[in-house]
Amino acid sequence: MRSTVGRGTGTGADTVDRDPVIDLVRFICLALVVVGHSMMVSPVLHPDGTVTTENTLAQQDWFEPIIWIFMVMPLFFVTGGVTGLQSWRRLRASGGTAAQFIRARLLRLLRPATPLLATMVVGLSVAAALGVDRQVVQLMAAGAGMPLWFLAAYLAAQLNIPALAALNARAPWLGFCLLTGLVVAVDCLRGVLPDLANANLVFVWCAVQQLGFLAADGHFSRRSRSELLGIAVAGHLLLGLVTGLGLYRGNMLVNLNPPNLTLVILAVPQLATMELARPVLAPLAGVGWVGRLLVLVGGRSLTVYLWHLPLLVGMSGLLLLAPIPKPGAGTAAWWWSRPLVVLALLILLLPVGAAFGHLEERTTTAVTLRCRPATAGAAVVVVFIPVADAALSGLSLGLLAAGTVCFSVAIVLLGGFPLRRRQPYRRRHGRRTIASGLK
Repeated sequence: MRSTVGRGTGTGADTVDRDPVIDLVRFICLALVVVGHSMMVSPVLHPDGTVTTENTLAQQDWFEPIIWIFMVMPLFFVTGGVTGLQSWRRLRASGGTAAQFIRARLLRLLRPATPLLATMVVGLSVAAALGVDRQVVQLMAAGAGMPLWFLAAYLAAQLNIPALAALNARAPWLGFCLLTGLVVAVDCLRGVLPDLANANLVFVWCAVQQLGFLAADGHFSRRSRSELLGIAVAGHLLLGLVTGLGLYRGNMLVNLNPPNLTLVILAVPQLATMELARPVLAPLAGVGWVGRLLVLVGGRSLTVYLWHLPLLVGMSGLLLLAPIPKPGAGTAAWWWSRPLVVLALLILLLPVGAAFGHLEERTTTAVTLRCRPATAGAAVVVVFIPVADAALSGLSLGLLAAGTVCFSVAIVLLGGFPLRRRQPYRRRHGRRTIASGLK
């Protein structure tokens, strides 16, 4: 079964429904991230009272080649490109503007993130007041806040969709090639200008997102299975070449922050593999209980992503202080405990999802107001002040507090409070609401 995504004209008039295969792939990516992090977080309490963290999974000899399979962030941005382009086309077809799209995307991400930042600020402040060592507080702030890099990168990519979609409509492959060229340029200069590497937080993920545009317009689904297999093999061979020659590290976790060309290359075979797997994924996504699970988790996916690592760090910290036997990281007993850790994390995520998941659900009904370009631009600036600081200086308790304030200000600017459902703004002469373009 081939994808029907983007089989039309490729114009703004596209009004295709969501592809359940894309939703299933996003769910799989999220599950792999949650399970993977549960195998990485290993706090260690030393005899002198200091605490450090070990990435147990990254220390395994077999892990480096395996991470080529389980580094799913490129695929996540590919699927984000598919759904983002569809949302923009639906909005534009119903009379919406780029400012309204930016408003919707900002609120979609800021609403779930702001309560998390506020909770982290309160929790870490209480820990500091109770006498927890400042080094431990800083370690917890940095570790628990790691998922926030995704918020910055995903926002940067999604907010550029209207402009990049216009380029895609004129020359589908040009945007991808131009962005990839910028990625290579930054990689070549990052040795003499280290801070320039952070520019690839935009260039890399926008380039990967452009692959999602191409997928949405059918450029991959129209390929034969042998062509898709050839693309997947060629992509991995190219990745092996650039890492084998020493141009890049073979460890994809190292290549993730700041990102580089390897992640763009990796996205191509991942996309081809997704299309190859479509005949299996499509029937699976059509199973009743699977579809219901995708709807349930899909409406709370960002909440799950943002909260899972803070919960994991907090749980690991409490277990570290508890007077119970603790298996050494990487030992057989430690590996056998991982399923219990994942189960406990899922149990903790249930009340969090119930409490904060509605912030994602209500975003689509709250984007029906007009939004001036100046307002959207001001909100973007306010949001990226702490985000840019975090990218350059790292996370701290003070920066988390600043982020809470800035995110709240941006939500107010965009009219995101109160959270009650608003009456939709209707265009003149009874035409459909612009909100329908973002559902």
